Amino acid sequence: MIIYSEKVIEHFMCPQNAYSMPDADAEGSFGDPSCGDALTIFIKVQDNCIKEISFLVFGCCASIATSSMTSVLAKGKSLDDALKISEEDIIKALDGLPEAKVHCSNLGVSALRNAINNYYEAIKTRIKEDSQ
Repeated sequence: MIIYSEKVIEHFMCPQNAYSMPDADAEGSFGDPSCGDALTIFIKVQDNCIKEISFLVFGCCASIATSSMTSVLAKGKSLDDALKISEEDIIKALDGLPEAKVHCSNLGVSALRNAINNYYEAIKTRIKEDSQ
């Protein structure tokens, strides 16, 4: 039997920032083929900070909770600080994860990093187009 912390249950039952964002500045996705979980994170950036963040996830209780906590930890942070969010940060913020579910924390970290990297790529493309 897998036992979750109260914080994990809270973020599973009432995930924060769980919605699509059609006008996002960037999005990033990540999936875990071993368990079938998939996450897309959407970000809006203002003054090099994550002004708004949301996500859509398909997965287990731990995947939903870690995705929610990733969004909570990243919101309001500079892009550089958001890139520093680790799997350990997410696990600690959720008051732990069962050993069999620790891999779920990678979902949020990887999707967030992909979203930020995609934002930087979009900025480079816009700068390149504007200079032509």
